[in-house]
Amino acid sequence: MTHRKMPGAALKAAPAAATTDATPPEEDLSLQVTRRPRPGRWLAVLAAALFAVWLAYTVIVNPNLHWDIVAKYQFDGVILKGLGVTIQLTLVSMALGIVIGVLVAVMQLSDSPVLRLTAGAYTWFFRGTPLLVQLIFWFNLALLFPVISIGIPFDGPKLISWQSNQVITGFVAALLGLSINEGAYMAEIVRAGIQSVDPGQREAGASIGMSNRQILSRIILPQAMRVIIPPFGNQFISMLKTTSLVSVIAGADLMTVSQHLYLANFEVVALLLVASLWYLVLTTIASIGQHAVERRYSPGAAPPLRRRVLANLVPGRDRKKAAA
Repeated sequence: MTHRKMPGAALKAAPAAATTDATPPEEDLSLQVTRRPRPGRWLAVLAAALFAVWLAYTVIVNPNLHWDIVAKYQFDGVILKGLGVTIQLTLVSMALGIVIGVLVAVMQLSDSPVLRLTAGAYTWFFRGTPLLVQLIFWFNLALLFPVISIGIPFDGPKLISWQSNQVITGFVAALLGLSINEGAYMAEIVRAGIQSVDPGQREAGASIGMSNRQILSRIILPQAMRVIIPPFGNQFISMLKTTSLVSVIAGADLMTVSQHLYLANFEVVALLLVASLWYLVLTTIASIGQHAVERRYSPGAAPPLRRRVLANLVPGRDRKKAAA
């Protein structure tokens, strides 16, 4: 008599057999990377450190460098007044340069050939001539136009007029030269930023009835800021140092007052070091601000600190906001 195996028994026995199989232990496949020794790099670091120590020691113990004079004039009232003029020149010149740059960039991208030609001639001339020449020209504008007047052109009656020597002071000439020259560079920066935005963004704004001004201010420029901000920060830092050229026209800036002081007491190196330390402070602060703004506008930037703190303090805050 033969016995038949029940299908159910086989099905029940299969999992039991599978569970009895021993799983092999996992092998540790992690690799340890050993870096090659680079004695040349360590020698270069050692040489650089030794040079820095030697340079600092030479500068500090040099008897011809009067550190007492540096400490005396570092926070002198005259120096601080010149420092304020330098900061004022930088801020106002950059603000005017941005306004001029945006207008010229829009003209360069215009459909009108006359506007494009005018904007191109402006950037060609002011980027192609030295800033020092432009500053001297504006300071001596009275040689070309002794009187500045407003009225009907072509020798018509004049409504109001001023003597150029009274209007174009050293500060005004410096402001004109720096802002107009900066506007030519900012025009190229803004133009590159606008052209980096996808043309479909403009078409999308036009499709919902937005005007060209609204498209530019609400769609194009906010997206172009990621391209504009890094070179703008470089231009701002460069402007802080470029204001030193104003000393040739007695613009009362930091470099000008430093020159006046060392011409009186013959402490040339000490006063130049005073000015250099203040320029280093200004450029360092500007560099920190530039990095902060670049992180703010960089792709994938973290949310503001206040939002992150509130999200951690109030659980589910973001979810409630999203649901609302």
